Amino acid sequence: MCLYEKIVDREEKVSIVGLGYVGMPIAVAFAKKIDVIGFDVNKEKVELYKNGIDPTKEVGNEVIKNTSIDFTSDEAKLREAKFHIVAVPTPVKGDRTPDLTPIESASRTLGRNLTKGSIVVFESTVYPGVTEDICVPILEKESGLKCGVHFKVGYSPERINPGDKVHRLETIIKVVAGQDEETLDIAAKVYELVVEAGVYKAASIKVAEAAKVIENSQRDINIAFMNELSIIFNKMGIDTNAVLETAKTKWNFLNFSPGLVGGHCIGVDPYYLTYKAEQMGYHSQIILSGRKINDDMGKYVAENTVKNMIKVNKQINGAKVAIFGVTFKENCPDVRNTKVVDVINELEQYGVEVKIVDPSADPEDLWNEYRLTLSTPEEITGVDAVIFAVPHEEFKSIKLEDVKAMFKHKELVNIGAHHEPFTAVDFGVEVDNKDCVLVDIKGMFDRNQAEDAGFLYWRL
Repeated sequence: MCLYEKIVDREEKVSIVGLGYVGMPIAVAFAKKIDVIGFDVNKEKVELYKNGIDPTKEVGNEVIKNTSIDFTSDEAKLREAKFHIVAVPTPVKGDRTPDLTPIESASRTLGRNLTKGSIVVFESTVYPGVTEDICVPILEKESGLKCGVHFKVGYSPERINPGDKVHRLETIIKVVAGQDEETLDIAAKVYELVVEAGVYKAASIKVAEAAKVIENSQRDINIAFMNELSIIFNKMGIDTNAVLETAKTKWNFLNFSPGLVGGHCIGVDPYYLTYKAEQMGYHSQIILSGRKINDDMGKYVAENTVKNMIKVNKQINGAKVAIFGVTFKENCPDVRNTKVVDVINELEQYGVEVKIVDPSADPEDLWNEYRLTLSTPEEITGVDAVIFAVPHEEFKSIKLEDVKAMFKHKELVNIGAHHEPFTAVDFGVEVDNKDCVLVDIKGMFDRNQAEDAGFLYWRL
């Protein structure tokens, strides 16, 4: 009986190493079919899962409460599994070179608990060669076993899109690679248990690794092109969104839009590819140019916010700006590598006081990562500008009149005995908002309606 059959018959278990935005949906999906051990070194996170709480918000609390996953932070439990899936982050360092610390650490942990006959499949995004040249030697050293003899490896790049309820693990074609045909066949069959869209067998592990980094690099470059167009059209006084809507009437015009490119995938993966290219003696031309544009967009948004505030005679030093949305993308609690922080940092360089509202962001993560705190919508009053940075679903119900109420209003003096100040709203008079700067990065609001309401409106 092969390993796949033993897994299906629940004679052997599957382990998921890393229970974050990628690992958790994988673990939940497999647990519906087979026995799963969910391992993470973060004990606090594991306790949350055990108590039915999903900190990633990817699968939801009810699913966590009802899953059969054996959650643990005890690495010894990994010895009970024969098929291991490693789904840990692969970030970049401050100098934008690959930080393989998490995947190396996971390999050491797994290696200490690896048993003969096991298959290890890595899902983490890496440059070509990491699985076989870096992870395998670690597994061999820690386990005392020989790859290809006592255990085997595969690679299946994660394609989960955090916050996306349509494109899920089950509905995205799964690329699978193995060090030999037997490993590839077993890994493919295991993934076919949960991936309804089917499995694509890659020619080799390096091919699968390369395919993953170019998927995100391609998207990064296309968004960089849109961002550059936005910069150009802004100088021309042309609305970029109107241009793109017009251009999209041609059948082969690609549907991309300008924006802040952050997170742990698109804003990171290109650096993995260019790092390996540099090692091979080639300096990237297009990829790094796109990264430069996208990395600078936070500063660009902040600068244009300040310029528009100056246009309406706002005092910049000491001004108050509210930012709605701080996660790296909409409907997702992840704040890692969010470019909204670049907007905040640049504004603070001008002496601006920034208030952040985000119902999706985890306050603890935001503080630990950036030393930033969240405000409630009720606390946003008397501001000089509002920036809608991330179009969370919760923000869709906000109307222009709600935004209008957040701004400073000119004081009118009651000529009674006490000369108390009253706002125009207190008198029931329509407020003049021609000095209200509304920065709408992703175009949540209609430009014409915003301008008709008296806002100085700006977007990418």
